[in-house]
Amino acid sequence: MAKGKKITATIKLQAPGGQATPSPPIGPALGQHGVNIGQFVQQFNASTTQLNGMLVTVVISVYSDRSFTYEVKSPPAAVLLKDAAGLAKGSGVPHREKVGTVTQAQVREMAERKMADLNATSTEGAMLQIAGTARSMGIDIVD
Repeated sequence: MAKGKKITATIKLQAPGGQATPSPPIGPALGQHGVNIGQFVQQFNASTTQLNGMLVTVVISVYSDRSFTYEVKSPPAAVLLKDAAGLAKGSGVPHREKVGTVTQAQVREMAERKMADLNATSTEGAMLQIAGTARSMGIDIVD
């Protein structure tokens, strides 16, 4: 952060990596704070091209002079789980109707990928958080 700039807003959004557009939710959220929407979309898409449309969380800090910085977080656990299990969505009744499976190795890989964004101190703790999300989506974890 440059000296003398004061943060006026912090915006948290979910956007498709490398494929963001100025349409809602991005346009209205940034427009109300006076941020140049086209500039943000161009920078965001350039920095997230390797994610190829996967939904990611982005935290945008808007400063008093209408400039901004942003931080791209890892994709949500639910998005990673749906991708790994090959599903369009989770189960409507997750405790009775199971819709897919993921392996323990896939859960470990997701936990290591999301480790920086989780409040876990170990990979095993992160794996438990991912497993909880899988359980609430109706996805079984197999060995």
